[in-house]
Amino acid sequence: MVTLRNVVKDYRADGQLVRALDGISLDVAPGEFVALVGRSGCGKSTLLNLAGAMDFPTSGEVVLDGVTTISRDDAALTKLRREKVGFVFQSFQLINTLSVVENVELPLLLAGNPDARHLALERLASVELSGLEHRMPHQLSGGQMQRVAIARALVNNPKILLADEPTGNLDTTTGAVILDLLKRLASENKVATLMATHSMEAAAIADVVVELRDGSIAAVKRTGTRTT
Repeated sequence: MVTLRNVVKDYRADGQLVRALDGISLDVAPGEFVALVGRSGCGKSTLLNLAGAMDFPTSGEVVLDGVTTISRDDAALTKLRREKVGFVFQSFQLINTLSVVENVELPLLLAGNPDARHLALERLASVELSGLEHRMPHQLSGGQMQRVAIARALVNNPKILLADEPTGNLDTTTGAVILDLLKRLASENKVATLMATHSMEAAAIADVVVELRDGSIAAVKRTGTRTT
């Protein structure tokens, strides 16, 4: 579902060439949960940006559900992200002036889906938030806000889910619940999931743990936790 082949990503910073990724090759299958671990600056966020078609590699190839990203224009990439990719962030990124259900249905409304409210309510039920549909984000706990963010990310039934430090703003207990939820939904919906995290405890729930170091893959560990 997600394929990176010999991916290199270079940036210019203060006139100097910075290599963020150096020859990364990685495959993520439908329903597979892959954790990216490593110190700040190792390339985790850059890899997520490339996997989400938000940036292009300097060289190499990124393929999302059969689509090579570098061969598509901005309009095609926007459509690809809207239809194929869901995003979950550390800071939740909910719209404070919208209710819970309005936050979740927004991607569907932007896509012109006439069943937006019904589908949003179904997705909220899948993350165990039935009954909280009309609350505002400030009326929720951190864990509940992240559940809303997960529901929003999955409401379009994406093929790929990208999570950037999804438990970074949560306490340990709540974070563990969110990780269990992410893994269950990834498996049930056959969503290829890539999660960036600093926490080895969080990474342990993944099917595959990929350690990045200085833009390269330093180690790959299969945990044996995948369910079918």
